[in-house]
Amino acid sequence: MSAMIQTEQLTKHFGSNHAVNGLSLEVNQGEIYGFLGLNGAGKTTTIRMLLGMIRPDSGSSYVFGQRVDAGSHKLWANIGYMVEMPYSYPELTVRENLEIIRRLRGIADRRAIDSIIDKLQLTAYRDRKAGTLSLGNGQRLGLAKAMLHHPQVLILDEPTNGLDPAGIVEVRELLRELALNHGVTIFISSHILGEVSRLTTRIGIVHQGRLLQETDVKDLQHLLRRRLLVQTRDSASARSRLLQAGYAVQQAGEETLLLRDERAIANPDHVSKLLVYADMPPTLIQVEEEDLEAYFLRMIESEGGGMKG
Repeated sequence: MSAMIQTEQLTKHFGSNHAVNGLSLEVNQGEIYGFLGLNGAGKTTTIRMLLGMIRPDSGSSYVFGQRVDAGSHKLWANIGYMVEMPYSYPELTVRENLEIIRRLRGIADRRAIDSIIDKLQLTAYRDRKAGTLSLGNGQRLGLAKAMLHHPQVLILDEPTNGLDPAGIVEVRELLRELALNHGVTIFISSHILGEVSRLTTRIGIVHQGRLLQETDVKDLQHLLRRRLLVQTRDSASARSRLLQAGYAVQQAGEETLLLRDERAIANPDHVSKLLVYADMPPTLIQVEEEDLEAYFLRMIESEGGGMKG
């Protein structure tokens, strides 16, 4: 399968800041790729280089197998993009903003505007000036501009920023439908980790301009840490009994015990039975799984990083 989006050792420095540092990745047709990182990790800089908006210091980026540079005008006919806060003409209405894009894109069918307004749930705002829109509806307008010409590649920087939960679900389903039913390749940068895990097929974690890890979303379950939480009315005695039974036990606060043994996690009923027979029945026994955000931060910490991107 040939890559629709590809970077090879892409590098960009701003003075002493290594915004992107030797980044290599591939995104195949119909894939929804989540490009995850903290603010300042290099996500937007990467996207700007993918779109030819800024020139890399070294390395290359390719879309449809063609190298991206400032003169790659033909590439943009099949690419839709939204970078950072979507720009609109504030004194023009939603419809007028889209009419400008229709003409710039050379789209002959005027019905394309009504179609995309309907898809992005903007019908009630079609005659409202863009400058009066909420953050979420401004984001919808940005997505409408990116999708008006039915591109085969969508490159979106924080596409659900400002949307309410219902809006996030709507955009998620729309993007999933484009990928599954129309073969559109979608590259999404975001720091909203839980949402990205629900939408994407593969994720790449970037930190300080370097790609730390790529994984298929379906494989995440095998990478997330799990632990068994146990609470009893006598935590010290319960801990002693579990240690005698060969479990590795950690104390978490005054009341909670943590067990990371796979045999305990796989068979919490055995742990419960052990404590019941010792006359220390658990008041809580629960398998807790690390979420994507915790996994992401653990990955960064393992690389010596922190919350500063």
